[in-house]
Amino acid sequence: MKRAPRITASVMILCLMALGQGAAQKTELRIESWRNDDLKIWRDTILPAFEKDHPNIDVVFTPSAPAEYNAVVETKLKGGTAGDIIACRPFDASLGLYNAKHLVALNDLKGLRNFSTVAKAAWSTDDGKTTFCVPTAAVIHGFLYNKAVFKELGLSEPKTEKEFLAAMEKVKANKKYAPIAMGSKDQWEAATMGYQNIGPTLWKGEQGRTGLLKGSAQYNKGGFLQAFQALERWRPYLPQGYQALAYPDVQNLFAQGRAAVYPAGSWDIATFRGMNPKLDLGAFPAYTFAAGQKCVISDHPDIGFGLNAASKNKDAAKVFLEWMAGPEFARLYANALPGFYPLANVAYKVNDPVAQEFLDWRKTCDKTFRSSYQLLSRNANPNNENDLWNATAQVLNGKMTPQQAGDFVQKNLASWYAPQKGK
Repeated sequence: MKRAPRITASVMILCLMALGQGAAQKTELRIESWRNDDLKIWRDTILPAFEKDHPNIDVVFTPSAPAEYNAVVETKLKGGTAGDIIACRPFDASLGLYNAKHLVALNDLKGLRNFSTVAKAAWSTDDGKTTFCVPTAAVIHGFLYNKAVFKELGLSEPKTEKEFLAAMEKVKANKKYAPIAMGSKDQWEAATMGYQNIGPTLWKGEQGRTGLLKGSAQYNKGGFLQAFQALERWRPYLPQGYQALAYPDVQNLFAQGRAAVYPAGSWDIATFRGMNPKLDLGAFPAYTFAAGQKCVISDHPDIGFGLNAASKNKDAAKVFLEWMAGPEFARLYANALPGFYPLANVAYKVNDPVAQEFLDWRKTCDKTFRSSYQLLSRNANPNNENDLWNATAQVLNGKMTPQQAGDFVQKNLASWYAPQKGK
């Protein structure tokens, strides 16, 4: 009978070295994103699903504050410290990164076949020949409300501005709750969840948005000016000290049941489910301004993901992006992040009833997307998106009249955008 071979110290060392080399071959990818409120969902749900089938790739989600993201990620990209995967805002911001050679073309990804030309348009070159980010999700604007507060005060979902303001007046008179949960410290909420939420009905959706592109519509007249005026009418109903409230502060206010209405994007549904599962959420679309007027919702291509041209892990990053372009990710994302609607041509079911309610508005309302995102924000300074953040916040703060806000945004746009010059 033969003895088992002795395992010498040198053999053990060689084995341990081999194991160490195997462990060293594990690749870590970092994702840059502005969705800092989604960190737990990515960490606990989405990324483990990918890593289960790809054990040699670790993915880390490293978000920045939304208002700071564009500047932060651009600085990181220029400095060579950015992550491997870059969350892409739609249209001009990401096109600028691609033109600066910070993002690579992704036409070789097989998964891009799962997306329509329309879905890819927000992350493609103007000629449509090159796609540089995987289209991931759209979001829908509207309002969330606390059903318990509405029931307590005898309120019903408002359909017109008159009904909305009357309901907010009733909440204000009660003094127990903030009528509208919104702050102006971060500025972007005033534009994104205020102006771009209620404005499309006033500027007639795509008619107004494309009018800005052609030069036939301006920010300081017509529906775009009316939207500044409508936003100003929210001022009496904002929380005490709203000028100092940042986005997370207002989320906490609403999640704790201390406000009646939250001007929202569907992206906030998942956040509130996590912050307070007992919060009885309701939703209604952007109100109209006259009986019988058709609603227009902002149904906005919100987020894609691209590959950092300076990444040292391009092969692993492409594996991850291929997975993001496929059906498993779409179905997982739709319910891990209710309120983000996958753009892939994949059948999926939305389990969250409020997220489904937002989705149902597509059947009854016309659709558009945020006015500043296509072409109009290509200039670094002045920048149309940033100007809208500033102007809308100053309207809420009482530092600008609606006309002054419209004139400010329009003057800056006309200073560089040819179709608006002289308007």
